[in-house]
Amino acid sequence: MRIRWSFALTLAFCFSLAVSVAPGAEAQDGQVLMPDQSAAKAKQILQAAIDALGGQTYLNIHDATCTGTIGQFDHSGSVTGFGRFIDYSMPPDKERQENLPKRNVIEVYNGKQGWVLDRGGVSEAPASDLEEFQEDNLKDIDNILRHRIHESGMIFRYAGPDIVQLKQADWVELVDSDNRTIRIAFAESTHLPIQETVEIRDPKTQLTSQETDYFSDYHQVQGVQTAFQLERDSNGVKRFQAFFSRCDYNTNLSDSLFTRESLDERWAKIGKKERKKEAKEKKKDQRRDKTRDLDQRDDSSTNGKNPSSNPD
Repeated sequence: MRIRWSFALTLAFCFSLAVSVAPGAEAQDGQVLMPDQSAAKAKQILQAAIDALGGQTYLNIHDATCTGTIGQFDHSGSVTGFGRFIDYSMPPDKERQENLPKRNVIEVYNGKQGWVLDRGGVSEAPASDLEEFQEDNLKDIDNILRHRIHESGMIFRYAGPDIVQLKQADWVELVDSDNRTIRIAFAESTHLPIQETVEIRDPKTQLTSQETDYFSDYHQVQGVQTAFQLERDSNGVKRFQAFFSRCDYNTNLSDSLFTRESLDERWAKIGKKERKKEAKEKKKDQRRDKTRDLDQRDDSSTNGKNPSSNPD
């Protein structure tokens, strides 16, 4: 599941080690696997994960609606934002996220297009946000398992065993045609994904950035194992954490939900209230400014000298 909003609350404890591997990966018995053997083992682990997530039921998810709580962290680790949200999605590239309960801040992304509704009305999503959405889509764990593993040119490697989030796990490494390196840790006991680390090299600066997602608190929903807790770190700094309270699959969401027109309709309903509220706040600010000016004039009159008075 892809969540763009930042999230809150810290995991009690998390311990992991991302392993960089050579073309031949070391197997659990200490033997070195040849590239074909490494790829075969990686694909075997990926298929086991798909089966554990729900098999064909997981693959056939057409849409999802999830509600939860999110929080945002700054570079020092302090919580800077916290609130409830609802997320609608139609894999692989349609997403709509709304704040709760007011639903007066909404982001909609549909492939290469995106729009935002806020107190100013409906507008095109900033280019940077649209690029972030498209990049997130390429890294999304569900998109990878359902679609991207079948892409031409995708390289598969078994990256060896490890202890991840205090669980025995196996790492699988994928490298796509854009040289994007994706490492996913699967719990050995459940075969479910518990961590994903993506390395991307900036084409301008040639600097490498690393983004890590953590998946935990799995619940079975309509035959699909669903992670109800998500967390993301960027270059070692916590960005967000989310806790889901409910998820529903295949509820026949309409394509119209992921259009600008749907936001225009929403704005037609709430726009008058927002403009009225904004006008009220503007008048309040004006009254406050007027009161402050009058106070300053009174202070100036009291403290100033009267040119007509005689000091003697």
